[in-house]
Amino acid sequence: MPSTRTSPSFLDDEYYARIAKTRAAMDRAGVDTIIVSDPSNMAWLTGYDGWSFYVHQAVILGMEGDPLWWGRAMDGAGALRTVYMPEDCVHGYDDTYVQNPDKHPMEDLSRRLAGMGWDTGTIGVEMDNYYFSAAAYGTLLKHCAKAQFSDTTGLVNWQRAIKSPTEITYMRRAAEIVTAMHARIVEIAEPGLPKNKLVAEIYHQGISGAGGHWGDYPAIVPMAPSGLDATAPHLTWDDTPMRTGEATFFEIAGAHRRYQCPQSRTLFLGTPPQKYLDAEKAVADATEAALDQAKPGNQCQDVARAFNTTLAKHGFEKDSRCGYAIGISYPPDWGERTMSFRSGDTSVMQDGMTFHFMPALWLDDGGIEITEPILITATGHERLCKTPAGLVVKS
Repeated sequence: MPSTRTSPSFLDDEYYARIAKTRAAMDRAGVDTIIVSDPSNMAWLTGYDGWSFYVHQAVILGMEGDPLWWGRAMDGAGALRTVYMPEDCVHGYDDTYVQNPDKHPMEDLSRRLAGMGWDTGTIGVEMDNYYFSAAAYGTLLKHCAKAQFSDTTGLVNWQRAIKSPTEITYMRRAAEIVTAMHARIVEIAEPGLPKNKLVAEIYHQGISGAGGHWGDYPAIVPMAPSGLDATAPHLTWDDTPMRTGEATFFEIAGAHRRYQCPQSRTLFLGTPPQKYLDAEKAVADATEAALDQAKPGNQCQDVARAFNTTLAKHGFEKDSRCGYAIGISYPPDWGERTMSFRSGDTSVMQDGMTFHFMPALWLDDGGIEITEPILITATGHERLCKTPAGLVVKS
């Protein structure tokens, strides 16, 4: 029986191509089977899309045949609505395994692996992953005693680096959505407006979508700190009213069919002090220098080097990376967890890669984020968003 999906994001041939790339990487890594627990990788390999990653689930891929979806039995119906594979590739464990200290879902997976003859040889698991626990690994070691286990963290992630034409279309739609989100912020932000009311409008615009395309949920909630809160990079919001004389940075993402396009802008209500204008100028100059290096054949560290060198000429320093790869993702992160714009990353940029260039600065009384999602093209790069650049000032 085929799957019952009604709105597939990709044609089956694209999934076949992805699986072929992944199997080639498996062969190079010397593994026979991989257990993929990262929901982004699960979706990329099979199409599975559901908010079920709070329980144990996985896609299992061997060197032949279709991949298998495995998870909580009640989520099997969602698998049939989203994956490209037929029904006999969907396997569920019963609910007595859910959050039960006396038994673990990996016991069920171990039995299924043995039944398919996949409990021998070398099995790859994503060891450094939000969704794969120490208990899960320990259970597999106990119940698949004949297997050798290998860390294949990032193996699938790296196959996702170069986007297909359809993926780029989805990234462009997500970019249009986040552009509309920033425009809505500028339209309604004013002194006295409670921050939660503004964030509600951000969500409304993001989910409503733009350009005739619907908005998916972002992999990270809006970051919207003001004043001293903005000296920290990852605070969210409360009900504090916005105030004249404060900067607020908005780190948000548009999303479409799970493809994430993050972008940040900083809003200052009133007249910004000179140090904010100086920081804006430094970031603008450093951004231009950095993005001049964002082209095929260059290394990721070339972007970081150009950015940091130019920033230092203006008297500023950024001690964290200034960008990372983006694409399909699920909470809690919209990055691909592969390449970064930082010193020492010798990854070579190629046509079809997508990045969030993230030149944030945190000052002693606030922060400034003016970031750009980009697509590497055959001749250089393209800024995916049409959001006006620079510090946003609203009196």
